[in-house]
Amino acid sequence: MTIELTRPELQAADDLVDPEPQRTRRIDGWLRALQDLVRQPVLVVAWLIVLVVIGWALFPSLFTPYSPYAGDPALSFQPPSLEHPFGTDRLGRDLLARSVYGAGTTLTATLLAVLIAFGIGTIIGLVAGYLRGVVDTVFMRIIDVFLSIPSLLLAMVIVSVLGYSTHNIAIAVGLSAIASFARVMRSEVLVIANRDYVRASYGLGVSRIGVVFRHILPNSLSSVIALAALEIGTSILAVASLGFLGYGAPPPEPEWGLLVAEGRDYLAVYPWISILPGIALALVVIATHRISTSFRKDRRR
Repeated sequence: MTIELTRPELQAADDLVDPEPQRTRRIDGWLRALQDLVRQPVLVVAWLIVLVVIGWALFPSLFTPYSPYAGDPALSFQPPSLEHPFGTDRLGRDLLARSVYGAGTTLTATLLAVLIAFGIGTIIGLVAGYLRGVVDTVFMRIIDVFLSIPSLLLAMVIVSVLGYSTHNIAIAVGLSAIASFARVMRSEVLVIANRDYVRASYGLGVSRIGVVFRHILPNSLSSVIALAALEIGTSILAVASLGFLGYGAPPPEPEWGLLVAEGRDYLAVYPWISILPGIALALVVIATHRISTSFRKDRRR
């Protein structure tokens, strides 16, 4: 009796005998990814910006020797210099230090908001798309109500109910973004649930729960994950906007939106107080959107 192996099986057998080809292919894959990255200088700059800000959030003391809270009144309203690259505010506090330490506050709130929107929105979309019928109709009408209200206005209403703090801002921004995730997840589930291999799974005796967790959920998550990457930049902007309006952490907490708000009364005379933290915020948002766009293009390929 002769057993014929397919090409992938032959390749797998060769890798078991000699793992070197597998390592070579893995290295070649990393090299190709690095070459694609180098060919896109804008994407490289975006990654550098994001990595620097992540470093700010994780190890702020490595980037500045100053405290974000302590100031010297004798140094108030100092313009940008080598000693104080972002200048100082009205209390003589170093603005670069406050921006660096504020990265941790803003990014933590952003990640919490995205996780809330991703988790709840994915569950709602999965249940609505799989069960359909009355459940789908009820869930989607609720989602339509959420979509009909501007997300920033909805977040303001929610944080007004919960109370003013950075964590409540994160919850409010996350809840206001649930509708987008639910819509995308539902659309993917409706497509995946009608695929032939899903129908065949029922014929093989796989339970409905098994089909959901083995086939429908894993194959529906790619678009939702791409949306989560895009939502990071949007959530950073939303968190900063609410902080600017006074819904976030009270002074003297360093938070990017609050930093911009603190300089608005001095914008004509000391513009760096608001402009430089604002530029840093804008660069981070643009960089995250550029990276998320590259993820979406790679997924389409």
